[in-house]
Amino acid sequence: MDKKLLIIGFLWPEPKSSAAGSRMMQLISFFQSQKYQITFASACAKSDNAFDLSTIDVEKVTIELNHSSFNDFILKQKPDIVLFDRFMTEEQFGWRVSQHCPNAIKILDTEDLHFLRRARQQAFKDKVEVTNDDLFNDTSKREIASIYRCDLSLIISTAEMSLLQNTFKIESSLLFYLPFLVEAISEAQKKTLPSYDQRQHFISIGNFLHEPNYNALLYLKETIWKGIRAKLPNAQLHNYGSYASQKVNQLHNEKEGFFIKGFAEDVNKVMQHSKVLLAPIRFGAGLKGKLFDAMQNGTPFVSTSVGVEGIVDDVNLDFVCDASEEFINYSIKLYTDTSTWRQQQNLGFEILEEQFSKSHFESEFKKRLLDIVANLKAHRQHNFIGQILQHHTLQSTKYMSKWIEAKNS
Repeated sequence: MDKKLLIIGFLWPEPKSSAAGSRMMQLISFFQSQKYQITFASACAKSDNAFDLSTIDVEKVTIELNHSSFNDFILKQKPDIVLFDRFMTEEQFGWRVSQHCPNAIKILDTEDLHFLRRARQQAFKDKVEVTNDDLFNDTSKREIASIYRCDLSLIISTAEMSLLQNTFKIESSLLFYLPFLVEAISEAQKKTLPSYDQRQHFISIGNFLHEPNYNALLYLKETIWKGIRAKLPNAQLHNYGSYASQKVNQLHNEKEGFFIKGFAEDVNKVMQHSKVLLAPIRFGAGLKGKLFDAMQNGTPFVSTSVGVEGIVDDVNLDFVCDASEEFINYSIKLYTDTSTWRQQQNLGFEILEEQFSKSHFESEFKKRLLDIVANLKAHRQHNFIGQILQHHTLQSTKYMSKWIEAKNS
């Protein structure tokens, strides 16, 4: 009989809309390769951009928040592993999983550290540097409590691994570094990519509902693009992204060469026909999917120290530009200098090959899972803080949920 995996999704996966959606599809692919029978459950409404999981033999189930029907559902499922998509789903459903399927291994996919992103966003608004005091906030307490309650948490960035281990003193046995799982690019594939001369225009891309992306779009419009157009009056910037609102579409201005293109049906196609990706991300966390899309398609990019976090350690590289003037100047150089463009394209290929090997991380993840399965009791005993939090959560969250259910009935 196949092993069973239950994924409780914060959202239904949208791989064409967000890096989080792509990440979830990578995890599903991994578990299917390990012969898991997968059920994906979510309390969220489906959007038109949601991937049809039934086409890859993943069962789809709609569940309710604060409702005892989940108890019957989990008892029927009897999963070997439950994967929580972001800490909010663990808060909602983790206690029910522990109560009714205590032997199920609980894995948290953080996507990125929400408390880090929020702290940086607030610091950006306040025009101050982020300090440790900013990180010790209510969201960090919730998110880290969720990490302790789970048997393993998947961390997408080396910077976030370091933060959790060194600042918050979380033991490595509870964490596993699992970045984006990208396929290796063969030499034959590289040769099929459009050359420098076959490409045109700048590009930006990102889900417009995501605040760091919308902020970057405004920064491009109000500062960066004006500086580039002053030197390259015929250049165009094509801005792609899902969920373009009226305030986003109002930024469209053909005379300025600033185009809002909306949803990209095929990110690889639009990326391959573009010459340079602009990603002036000023706050956020995790890995930036757009930079991986760019490197996979041989498209050089210009970003910031926050943007490249977890991808390169050296923030003094030419394409890492936090100051607007540096960003503008290097964008122009990258767009007009064939040699610089080709050097950075090759560097992108090297980064993917040396640091983000899919086969390597999948192999290591498989080993860690097998070790936890074989030693689950000892693993949990070692995590006594997790047991304490689990005990109190079963009391407090359980009765809060029951109160909400009774109130709503």
